[in-house]
Amino acid sequence: MPESRTELQALGEFKLIDGLTKKFSLRHSSSIQGIGDDAAVIDVGGQYMLVGTDMLLEGIHFDLTYCPLKHLGYKAVAVNVSDIAAMNGRAEQITVSMAVSNRFSVEALQELYEGIYLACEHYQIDLVGGDTSSSAAGLVISITAMGRVNKDEVCLRKGARPYDLICVTGDLGAAYIGLQVLNREKQVFQADPAMQPVLEPYKYMVERQLKPEARTDIVQAMGKLQLVPTAMIDISDGLASELFHISKAAGVGMTIYEDRLPIDKRTYDTAVAFNLDPIMCAVNGGEDYELLFTIKQQDLKKVEGHPDIALIGHVTELSQGSHLVTKSGSVVPLRAQGWEHYKHASQNNK
Repeated sequence: MPESRTELQALGEFKLIDGLTKKFSLRHSSSIQGIGDDAAVIDVGGQYMLVGTDMLLEGIHFDLTYCPLKHLGYKAVAVNVSDIAAMNGRAEQITVSMAVSNRFSVEALQELYEGIYLACEHYQIDLVGGDTSSSAAGLVISITAMGRVNKDEVCLRKGARPYDLICVTGDLGAAYIGLQVLNREKQVFQADPAMQPVLEPYKYMVERQLKPEARTDIVQAMGKLQLVPTAMIDISDGLASELFHISKAAGVGMTIYEDRLPIDKRTYDTAVAFNLDPIMCAVNGGEDYELLFTIKQQDLKKVEGHPDIALIGHVTELSQGSHLVTKSGSVVPLRAQGWEHYKHASQNNK
């Protein structure tokens, strides 16, 4: 009898990780937090060291048809800095590893590294190492970010408690709409290479997709406010997916309110023009790299009035589940439809 075979897309990224790593345990007292958060937490004495890594693959995470290499380099750093920020820490160093095919010239890679340099300058971090290898096809970038956080200020996903308040920074859905715009213009170009892309009306959304920013400014603001969230995560796979990550880690439920979701008018109007539900774009779009966090009720006054922090809901008991309350008052079970790498790859190979 042949051994049974389970396809990768049958599990998805996070169930796959859980299955592959369930036998592993932390052996060293210096290993405070391992797999299961935005970054690993390591005790180095007076502070915790934070270590996070992320990989970007051509054809899966980016399309060079419309993604300039300089923007790609910047984004690759920013998404890793965002993971450190999600732990309430400050990134200090990165390493860059890359696999590249011979279809790329030296000048092309210099353009990529110019974006990496600009991000290092903006976030005040050091490039301290990495590796370069050949690739049979395409481009792969893997960045590891390292940072630090005071021990009494680290934010883990498991810290959320019932009756905590749920907050989010910035606005949601713009990066997803930006991707829809870019894909539409790519199709127009493929049909007629003489056509020039129409991007100016969608500049805000396109920029949110091609050049996201890590919300290090919010982490700095929290420090000044002496605010330490009970849990925090960055929004890479979509608001709903990140809520479920906190829910799973902390053993709690989540309730958010449709009328409190921050959506930029440009994002809302473009979603409607594309026949997309703006609320679903905000809840499931992904790649916003805003911060989703929970706070104690007594800390509400610290965030009230902040122009870039929105209160969107509250934490509940796990038995109550996770829900979205619509503007009409209907209570809808929250569903995560975030990015699934293996399902996407499978579709591309069909």
